Amino acid sequence: QVQLVESGGGLVQAGGSLRLSCAASGRAFSSYDMGWFRQAPDKAREFVAAVRRSGSFTTYTDSVKGRFTISRDNAKNTMYLQMNSLRPEDTAVYYCAARVTSTATLTLPTLYNYWGQGTQVTVSS
Repeated sequence: QVQLVESGGGLVQAGGSLRLSCAASGRAFSSYDMGWFRQAPDKAREFVAAVRRSGSFTTYTDSVKGRFTISRDNAKNTMYLQMNSLRPEDTAVYYCAARVTSTATLTLPTLYNYWGQGTQVTVSS
């Protein structure tokens, strides 16, 4: 099983920034599509951003476009989510996820094979 570990969450004021990291085990990281999802209390897990294995293609949910940037460093087996202009509604547990086979869709949680434990992001007013 692929091991994924998120880090970088914390408490930040509205308008601030955080960078989340997702470290993956193994040497096949470059073959995985990767995504970020988030889940607020009593809410369903929702798609945030995803990146194809090469890093050349990225996609975002509308609410974070222009504020968040997803990237990956395949040499370091690490994916990142740079979050700027944070809003209180961004408060959630953020999870990274990996899909080991190709798919045309990157936005559905059920299409990912492996998940990290999550990191809490809290944005205060």
